[in-house]
Amino acid sequence: MLQNIKISPSPHISKHYSTSLIMLNVLIGLLPAFIAAVWYFRARAVMLTLVCVAVCCLTEWLCNLTRSKPNSLGDLSAAITGVILAFSVPPALPWWAAIIGSVFAIAVGKMVFGGLGANVFNPAMIGRAFLTASFGMMMTTWTVPATIDKNMPEISVKNTSAITQATPLAWSKQAIKSKKIEDVSKKVDASIANNMLKDLFFGQRGGCLGETSSVALIIGGIYLLLTGTISIHIPLAVLLSAFVASSIGYFMDSTAYASPVFHLMSGGMLIGAFFIATDPVTSPLTKKGMWIFGIGVGGLTMLIRMVGEYSEGMMFSVLLMNSITPLIDKFCKIIPAGGKPNV
Repeated sequence: MLQNIKISPSPHISKHYSTSLIMLNVLIGLLPAFIAAVWYFRARAVMLTLVCVAVCCLTEWLCNLTRSKPNSLGDLSAAITGVILAFSVPPALPWWAAIIGSVFAIAVGKMVFGGLGANVFNPAMIGRAFLTASFGMMMTTWTVPATIDKNMPEISVKNTSAITQATPLAWSKQAIKSKKIEDVSKKVDASIANNMLKDLFFGQRGGCLGETSSVALIIGGIYLLLTGTISIHIPLAVLLSAFVASSIGYFMDSTAYASPVFHLMSGGMLIGAFFIATDPVTSPLTKKGMWIFGIGVGGLTMLIRMVGEYSEGMMFSVLLMNSITPLIDKFCKIIPAGGKPNV
């Protein structure tokens, strides 16, 4: 009997799926967002995605080579890290910065822990956090989609042709900050952000490469759910907690806080709920743990958006919840093989 029990690190998949098949499904789920990114940001989307994927795969191969470990590129996890990292950066990010972020994501965020299944934090978010800390200006420089201006100029208050294309979350944060401004003429109303819902749905707004099109991310998320690649618990917990938290602010002061629907469709909320927080390695094992984890991600994201100085909070909330995943698993234990022991 004991010889039939295998002990291995996560991801622990209960269905008859291989790790590579799970990762392939995630890549397929990300395909609609990639198509939207190419449509709105053209060659920049292709370049950044290819650079991030190629460098992530090369870095993992080199790490395995130096450690005399078998090649692990076949599980496709490095490719997913590259795609999600590319989708989490501005379209104008230089290729050399994308290389630095990709190397850091795999080497520090994954391989130093021992590779897939041993990493504590989501590698793509580790890479993005490093880029944010190292190149703050580059990571907050946005471009107008090519469908509005084929030259894709940078979004800036000095660029009058692009001023109305400021990122939706930037308008939302500005509305919150203007609460403290006494001069009524200088106040920014949250209705500016709320009127962007149509563009948020299709993706015709400035923002991170793969986060602008809500419909593309929803299609990809539904695919993951229908194929059983992910369960509904974490995405539902993230979106519900974010909806509740944003509703509180909206009903308290609708002129300062954007609507709940706006927050669900903006920034990294959808890609975080379906593709990042659901990482089987860095998320809890039990359904109860998944609910706790998802509520934490959604709640912390909205806390940062509504109270903090940073306009987006998905990256920070995922990393914070990753850090307490072992604690969640400790208190939400799975039933061992053979059932609960008689104690």
